[in-house]
Amino acid sequence: MFPHSRREFLPFLRQHWRSLLLVLLGVLIPFGLFTHLTYEVFREGGFWWDQGVLDWYAQRRTPALTWAAETLATLGGVMVLPFVTALLAWLLARAGGRAHGWFLVSGVAGATLLNVAAKVVFQRPRPDELLAVLNEPGFSFPSGHAMANAAFGFALTLVFWRSRAGWPVAVLGLLWALAVGASRNYLGVHYPSDVLAGFTASVAWVAGLYVVMARRWPQLRGSPAGPRDTR
Repeated sequence: MFPHSRREFLPFLRQHWRSLLLVLLGVLIPFGLFTHLTYEVFREGGFWWDQGVLDWYAQRRTPALTWAAETLATLGGVMVLPFVTALLAWLLARAGGRAHGWFLVSGVAGATLLNVAAKVVFQRPRPDELLAVLNEPGFSFPSGHAMANAAFGFALTLVFWRSRAGWPVAVLGLLWALAVGASRNYLGVHYPSDVLAGFTASVAWVAGLYVVMARRWPQLRGSPAGPRDTR
């Protein structure tokens, strides 16, 4: 029985190792980290470094950095990011990557909806308003900006990963997510654990969505421009 199973299992691993690795690194590990963050915040009172990081940012604010952080908040917020996402999805569809466009939209929209649900469930208050640059309504955990923009950057990375633009898009997507997340701490509207929870939740969501959608639309595993651009 075992030798027969082994003969079937090894070819399965060779054929699907990328998907299995994505499930492990993209879904299981990030979800485990999100669970740990949630436990520490709501069972143990949070992390000792949460307030320390916010104080560190507050002591180093300058007019130029504050302007940059507020600009990132606008570009990564609900007034800009959904339209950028929709425009890129339309361009992908025009280039022949209709499945890629739907994946990008679903990744960002799904992360946004999950964030709304999580905030309603957890209802963590925002940091002290006296140290914040902005006065934002709503709850703090997890960070909506961090979650939506991490989903945006990671989804774009998966969209272009098999194309010639794979690495540049991956680097830009990572830097964008990190910059938006850091800006939320700089502005004092989210604890660092809010941002980290948003990152991990989005990575798990987008990776899981990619695995599911790629089974239905195998072309999602290739370049949006088609076989001629797929490496």
